[in-house]
Amino acid sequence: MLTSVAAARRALPSVDRLLQSEAVGILIARYGRALVTEAIRDRLDSHRGELSDAPPGAIAPFDEHAFVDACACLLQVRTQPSLKPVFNLTGTVLHTNLGRAPMPKSAAEAVVQAMTHPVNLEFDLGGGARGERDSHVERWLTKLTGAEAAVVVNNNAAAVYLTLNTLALKKEVLVSRGELIEIGGAFRMPDIMARAGCKLHEAGTTNRTHLKDYTAAISARTAAIMKVHTSNYAIQGFTAAVPERELATLAHEHGLPFIVDLGSGMLVNLEDYGLPHEPTPREAMAHGADLVTFSGDKLLGGPQAGLIVGKKELIARIRKNPMKRALRVDKMTLGALEAVLRLYADPERLVQELPTLRLLTRPLADIEAQAQRVLPAMSAALGTRAEAGIIACSSQIGSGSLPVDSLPSAGIAVSAGAKRRGSFADRIAAAFRALPVPVIGRIKDGAFIMDLRCLEHEDEFVAQLAHLKIDEKPNHKGH
Repeated sequence: MLTSVAAARRALPSVDRLLQSEAVGILIARYGRALVTEAIRDRLDSHRGELSDAPPGAIAPFDEHAFVDACACLLQVRTQPSLKPVFNLTGTVLHTNLGRAPMPKSAAEAVVQAMTHPVNLEFDLGGGARGERDSHVERWLTKLTGAEAAVVVNNNAAAVYLTLNTLALKKEVLVSRGELIEIGGAFRMPDIMARAGCKLHEAGTTNRTHLKDYTAAISARTAAIMKVHTSNYAIQGFTAAVPERELATLAHEHGLPFIVDLGSGMLVNLEDYGLPHEPTPREAMAHGADLVTFSGDKLLGGPQAGLIVGKKELIARIRKNPMKRALRVDKMTLGALEAVLRLYADPERLVQELPTLRLLTRPLADIEAQAQRVLPAMSAALGTRAEAGIIACSSQIGSGSLPVDSLPSAGIAVSAGAKRRGSFADRIAAAFRALPVPVIGRIKDGAFIMDLRCLEHEDEFVAQLAHLKIDEKPNHKGH
């Protein structure tokens, strides 16, 4: 044992000396000299602090082997990807915080192809000249929606912004007061309009808007009539709304474009798959819409994107807007989006090939059977620390889609039992989040709930339960 902190500090090896060691050389080969040097310096600083806190007479000699192991652990933590896979057992299929729609393998393959090779992103292979990047998906979007042309930007808020900035700069846009939606993150439709440089003109009231309200609001300053699908809430009771066909007729009588913002957006009739109806771009176009905006990463099941489809002349104007370049998508997004759109051309196989639709249509009996298979492994992993049981759940679609509709599901509830109270459910949730592939569920009525609707990699989930470690530390009340 060393007798003083000063002596122990003097005995510490230099950074340069440690960098010359064989064990550190292995770390350098794996992580690079810069990161290893930083880790060594940080660990030496920590070690000096530990020496200062050590009781007199209890200062051990420097253990280089243990020090290098500590550096290796530190480097492993620091170089782990921040963006990592998780098990989404929240009961929300399109969970915004968990990346929304999981994409099909064909989309992932298209992204890898675009990332690892030069591609004809803006090159016309036929003519040998500069091309238009949106052309890679435009043909699919027009085929699937009935539109004449299409533009792609980075999300639907950008699609709305670009549309309004192009068609209504310094003018007014008529919107029903009951359609002034707020998107996630407190992003509101009136704010988008203001940033787009146009003025919102409200028509009607929150719960009832009539055609005469729009007619009375039209003036020389009106640039467009817009209908916003209230995809993330529903107004029920004493309500009235003007059908799209009537709004389109009114707009065209006054020489105005009629814009429909669907928010989420879907390319097939969900009722064909036993799900609630969701408006489609094709329906809006058939009702007379000149432009339709919608998302790519919600119900459609693709990458984050904002899609604008409609009349060729209007799309051409939008494409010329200087802000289009600021809002455009990259080659990876276009590759993934093209692969997803291609799946919609084969409706018979769509439900199996598209993860979003497959999860939404998953039969309740399959989920219940899975819960029965998973429960024994869950109970074994928990031991006597907690109780697990199968419960009925109600899944939701999420991401502002079909907000009042739910899907019957099944899950596993983990609770503390009668002997524990307080924050034990929080500790259970933390333990599942600490697994190699974090498990994200929800807490309700003192239990940690895992809805199994979205559990597709069952074997991987069960195998990692052996790593489950629940913090047994009592809460502040001593329970």
